[in-house]
Amino acid sequence: MISRIVKTTPLLRPPLDPGVQHAALWNRAFRALGPAQPLAVALERPDGTVSRFDFKILPHSGANAALNLRHVERLVKFLLWSRGASRVVIGGEPALAAELRAIYSAGGARKFDFDFFSEVYGALDIESCGFDSTPAAHETQMPLGRHLDGCRIGFDLGGSDRKCAALIEGKVVFSEEVAWDPYFQADPQYHYDGIADTLRRAAAHLPRVDAIGGSAAGVYVGNEVRAASLFRGVSPEDFERRIRRIFFDLQREWGGVPFEVANDGEVTALAASMSFGENRVLGISMGTSVASGYVTASGAITPWLNELAFAPVDYRSVAATPPSSRYIGISAAPPPHESSLRRGVADTCYDEGVAATDEWSGDLGCAVQFFCQQGVARLAPLAGIELPAGMKFADRLVQVQELMAAGDPRARRIYETIGICFGYAIAHYAEFYDIGTLLILGRVTTGEGGNLLLSKAGEVLRAEFPALAEKIKLRTPDEKDKRHGQAVAAASLPRIPR
Repeated sequence: MISRIVKTTPLLRPPLDPGVQHAALWNRAFRALGPAQPLAVALERPDGTVSRFDFKILPHSGANAALNLRHVERLVKFLLWSRGASRVVIGGEPALAAELRAIYSAGGARKFDFDFFSEVYGALDIESCGFDSTPAAHETQMPLGRHLDGCRIGFDLGGSDRKCAALIEGKVVFSEEVAWDPYFQADPQYHYDGIADTLRRAAAHLPRVDAIGGSAAGVYVGNEVRAASLFRGVSPEDFERRIRRIFFDLQREWGGVPFEVANDGEVTALAASMSFGENRVLGISMGTSVASGYVTASGAITPWLNELAFAPVDYRSVAATPPSSRYIGISAAPPPHESSLRRGVADTCYDEGVAATDEWSGDLGCAVQFFCQQGVARLAPLAGIELPAGMKFADRLVQVQELMAAGDPRARRIYETIGICFGYAIAHYAEFYDIGTLLILGRVTTGEGGNLLLSKAGEVLRAEFPALAEKIKLRTPDEKDKRHGQAVAAASLPRIPR
C-alpha cells in the first residue's frame, strides 16, 4: 500500500468525514515514491489553444501500472474540467492512453464526461504519442469586462435566486434578489419569463438601457448556452429549440443592445479582481453548486473551462455506480470499463471508505459533494441533524446556519469538516493555477459558519503547506460586494460602441 510507504495521513482530520483521501496528499505521496518516467498531457480545444501538463510516473509495469492509472486518470479528470478539451494527447506511455480511451468513452466509466465534452466541444478524443512529440502549450488570454460607462443592467442566475443590479456610470442605483427554482422546471418559458422579469425590474430604475451583462452557471460560447445545470429539467428537444439561444431572444426583446453572458465562476473572479485591484485570482463560489473562475496575472481570462464542481478532490475508491441522471439530455449507462480502474484497489490506498457520489456523473469525490449546499446536506445527518428528506438543499442550509448561529456543536462540526477539506483542496488547486488571491463566497460561506470554514482552511495551509499559506491570500467579499458585486461585474461585460 502506498500509505505504508509514504505518510498520507492528514495533520487535520475532518470530524464528520475522517476517511477523506485528499488529492493533494495522495499526489504528494505518489511523487515521494520517486516516479522517473516522463509523461505529458496536452489538452487541445477547438479554437486551437492547447494546455499542457508535464509530470512523472512510475515505470509502467507490474504493480506500478494500477498506481499510474489511478494517478493519471484523476489528473486527466481534473484537467478536463479545469481546462476543457476536445482532444487529449497522452505523451510518453501508449498503454495508459489506451486505458484512458476506454474509460472516457461512450461505454466507459466516464461516459458522463465523454458525453459532456462531446456536447460542448464537439468531440472528446484521447490519443497517444511519444513524449517528445506531445503538442506544445499554446495559451491565449482575453480581456473580460471592466466596462462601467452608460446605463447598464447586470444579472446573476443562481440555482436558488436571481440577482440583478442597475448601474449609471458605474454607480449602483438598484439591486435586488428574487427567489426562483429553475433546476427541474421542464417548461422553457419558466426560465425565459424569470430572466425577463429580472431585467424589467432593473430597467425600471434607469432612464435607458445601454447594455446588459449576465452571469450564470454553465458553459456559454458567444452567448450560446452549451451546457448549464439551470436548465437540466428541460428536455433535449426544448433545450435546442428554446434554451440554446435564449439570450439572443432576450437581446432582441431589448432592441439589440450589447448583451454578454459569461460563466458565473469567471464573473466571480472578475468581481474579485475589480474589487481588490488584484490579479492571479481564483474565485470559488460555494452556493447551489461550486462555481469557479480564474483571472490571470495580466487581468485577463483564458479559454479554460474552470468547472471545478466536477473536479475530484477526494481520492477514495473509484466509483462503481453508473451515472444516474441526465445533463442536457445526456443519458446514463452502466460503466463496463470501471473494472480497469478498480484493478489493484487492494494494493493501493483506497481502504478508508467510499467517497460521496456525484448525482450526475456517478463519479466519487468531486468538489460538488463538499463545497456547496449539497455538501452541507450530505454532512447534516452525519452530524446528527435530522432534516426532512424532501427538504430542498437551500432550506437545509438555512436550518444548519440557524443552528450554527445558536451555537449548536453539530453545525460547527459541519463547517469544520468543509473547511478542513477545502484547505486541502486549495493545495490541490495550486498545482494547476498560479494563485495569489483566492476569493471564497456564496451562501455556504455566510455567517459564523463561513468564518469557521475559512479559519480551518487557513489552518490546514499553515500546517501542511506553509509555502502556500505565505503565497495565497484567502479573501471574502465585503458587505457591498456580497449584495451586488457579482451583478455589477456582470454588468461590466459588454462594451458599448462609441
